[in-house]
Amino acid sequence: MSVLRTIESKIEGLFEGLFGRAFRTHVQPVELARKLAKEMDEHRSVSISRVYVPNEYTIYLSSADRQEFASYEGSLIGELQEYLTEHARREAYALLTPPRVRFATDDDLAVGEFGIATRVAQPQEGVPAPPALPALTPVVPPPLAATTTMIYRQGEQEAVAPVVPPVRAPEPEIVTLTVEGRSHPVTPTGFVVGRSRECDLCVSDGNASRRHAEVVLEGTSYFVVDLGSTNGTELNGRRIMREALADGDRITIGATDLVFGRALP
Repeated sequence: MSVLRTIESKIEGLFEGLFGRAFRTHVQPVELARKLAKEMDEHRSVSISRVYVPNEYTIYLSSADRQEFASYEGSLIGELQEYLTEHARREAYALLTPPRVRFATDDDLAVGEFGIATRVAQPQEGVPAPPALPALTPVVPPPLAATTTMIYRQGEQEAVAPVVPPVRAPEPEIVTLTVEGRSHPVTPTGFVVGRSRECDLCVSDGNASRRHAEVVLEGTSYFVVDLGSTNGTELNGRRIMREALADGDRITIGATDLVFGRALP
């Protein structure tokens, strides 16, 4: 039996006996697990070296369904988080933190309906990020960062009318890395800097690694990520592994300084 199926059996077991009869007309816990994995798959953000997925999931339930979970909510949350962790491991997804699941009540939902909202949350200070996963080949451009709440009805295979918050189209902007007075446009799908000619920006610096660092867009923010370089990456004179970027920030790899620029045209 696979690890995911074992976890599904544990989730089903939580509600057998005392709860089993009630849940024939209410939300099925194992269905929550499968739909959470589906939301993780559908909110992938693909960069050059890894595939990011949301790390926070909010499940919206009707008042009646939420009441059915009241006595077992803590145990169920733990099992659902374990299910998402195993799913991410099997698919080689990258997470900023271990998956977090929480429940919320929405009185607009009928019995047997539930909604799932996802988002990418930055790790708290002092909490180490999970280790990087092996490099992956990008297959699709990253999706928009806007969060949508998918609404499901018990027993249906697909979502029934997604509730999509209005999203205003982002203003066009110019994002660059400038080295020795020459500006290089940064692509939102990821921009790798290093000595290798295969990098988006090749630098002639013996102290730089072949694939030294990457600038990636996550949501509406750009980040610089060290790719396991030998001599490390600095941001404004401070050694970093991963840090958000602002207009005018100075990135140092080896003996080379690059200035990050982000402005409207």
